[in-house]
Amino acid sequence: MRPSNQPRSTASQVDRRRLLALIEAFRSTRVAVFGDLIVDEFIYGQLARVSREAPVLILNYDSTEIVPGGAGNAASNVASLGGAAAAIGVAGRDEPGRRVLDVMRRRRIDVRAIIRPAGYRTPTKTRILAGGIHSAKQQVVRIDRASGASLADADRRAIETRLLAAADHANALLVSDYGSGLVTAAAVAHARRRLGSRLRNARPPVVLVDSRYALRRFRGMTACTPNESEVEQLLGVKIGENARVLERAGREVQALTRARAVLVTRGSRGMALFEPGRPTVHIPIVGSDQVADVTGAGDTVIATMTLALAAGGSAVEAAHLANFAGGIVVMKRGTATVSAAELREAVAR
Repeated sequence: MRPSNQPRSTASQVDRRRLLALIEAFRSTRVAVFGDLIVDEFIYGQLARVSREAPVLILNYDSTEIVPGGAGNAASNVASLGGAAAAIGVAGRDEPGRRVLDVMRRRRIDVRAIIRPAGYRTPTKTRILAGGIHSAKQQVVRIDRASGASLADADRRAIETRLLAAADHANALLVSDYGSGLVTAAAVAHARRRLGSRLRNARPPVVLVDSRYALRRFRGMTACTPNESEVEQLLGVKIGENARVLERAGREVQALTRARAVLVTRGSRGMALFEPGRPTVHIPIVGSDQVADVTGAGDTVIATMTLALAAGGSAVEAAHLANFAGGIVVMKRGTATVSAAELREAVAR
């Protein structure tokens, strides 16, 4: 439940026709997605019995699914929502890297700016899910495999060159930093200047950043979309149900980053949007609060908000669309995406 003194915003306070028009405009928007490409591997099995060797479950193998995670999931959401996505990052020449790039190509993502250094291992998160024939699969364990090697200086220069080239053809830049060290504030600032110089007298360049561990390093972005736990870790506070702490935290993040908008995602408590000189907008969740899976939901939120801002939407309009999209994706299992048709239907309802 939200605190009684917390202001509330609903979709009725924004023009639904305007939101629908923005969704249509996604189709003419090109987004450069820069960041950490991660392979999300899902191994599904049916519960058989408890092992006699140790107190562990034995699963009968069913299937394996590989999908793009991290920046790859953000790019997938841009594409599924109707935008044109160009991914800039690193993938290995290993089997997970090959398979995830194949998936991205099938999803109509431009992967030409992804470099593939020899010896680089594609970061992979393997989730093993178990269930019965007639029951939903539940995650029982996750195994993470990091890249295991730092990038050579030549590879970093190649990435920045491709990032700047992508900025020359983009309407917006989406940065997805999962902490590998690939994303630097200097590279993002350089790309932002490149994007701004190309747009010249148009609106300021649209640059959004999602940084799991280092948000304070980035300055002057259009918006950032931290979740509540990331804000708590960044500032060393506990928000919970305390609206005053939330207000102070949101304004402090805004001051630290000098972002034109800060959207704090709060799970079942909805979202809070902070803009300089304007009252905080609290957006309640849409749909059910019986969440199926939050894996990758932040990627959906930032992808939707980036498209909406690049299409000419206000921060409030973009936040509402992101809220609708987030409400849809958490009802899906695994690393999922939202389509433009699903988003239109949610807004129309």
